[in-house]
Amino acid sequence: MKFYKMHGIGNDYIYFDCMNGELANPEQLSIKLSDRHFGIGGDGIILLCPSDKADCKMRMFNADGSEGKMCGNGIRCVGKLAHDLGYVKNDTCTVETLSGIKKLEFTLGGDGKVESVKVDMGGAILNCAQIPSLIKGEKVVNYPLEVSDKTYGVTLVSMGNPHCVVFEDPDTIDVEGVGKLFENHKVFPDRVNTEFIKVVGKNEIKMRVWERGSGETFACGTGACASAVACVLNGYCAKGEEITVHLLGGDLKIVYTDKTVYMTGPATLVFTGDIEI
Repeated sequence: MKFYKMHGIGNDYIYFDCMNGELANPEQLSIKLSDRHFGIGGDGIILLCPSDKADCKMRMFNADGSEGKMCGNGIRCVGKLAHDLGYVKNDTCTVETLSGIKKLEFTLGGDGKVESVKVDMGGAILNCAQIPSLIKGEKVVNYPLEVSDKTYGVTLVSMGNPHCVVFEDPDTIDVEGVGKLFENHKVFPDRVNTEFIKVVGKNEIKMRVWERGSGETFACGTGACASAVACVLNGYCAKGEEITVHLLGGDLKIVYTDKTVYMTGPATLVFTGDIEI
């Protein structure tokens, strides 16, 4: 089967065109192919599928085989793939995900192919039960959460999947060690993605992320959105203004409004290939 290796600022997945046929057992396939020594290598696999509600549908599986509801960097690449393969003819499209239908706007290069994508990610979810979290309260902003032998101030945001934003210097914290503790903390029944962030300028933040099911990745689109929202909620950045999020793989531009969160960033095809399944 043909595959497309793509990334959004280093958040790399293996993409399959399933518009004309299903892919059997994607959970096990993701585990096998994501291995960087014995497989293709990636943070998981993503399927471009038909939809009766939108232009196409995205299914995303983490490296451990678990299915994710949303992937910000992945959805930009899905949009690029749908456009560049000719399934979408316009410079906009809609993509069905497990967290709802998202609207995409394309910026095209001189070759007519997609270079960057602006995504309407929908409204940020702040309600504890919807994130989900067992912490009591309508909203969690700078909440003291005890993790192992230390207390961290955390802000919880869902962008279709749960995020715990921690204002800790990403250059000095043990992302893997602490990230695992957050991921499997008892107050997160579905586990959680954890962002370690530092404000480095006006509407400018630096971030590293530990993703549930994948570990540390070079970038996380929904995590960048959640981090921008957390910075606004904690008074570090301004609502309605563009916030630059610096990640290991590059930069994303985020705008948090009363109605939605916009994310803009590149989508890149690395190579194509064929693999026996």
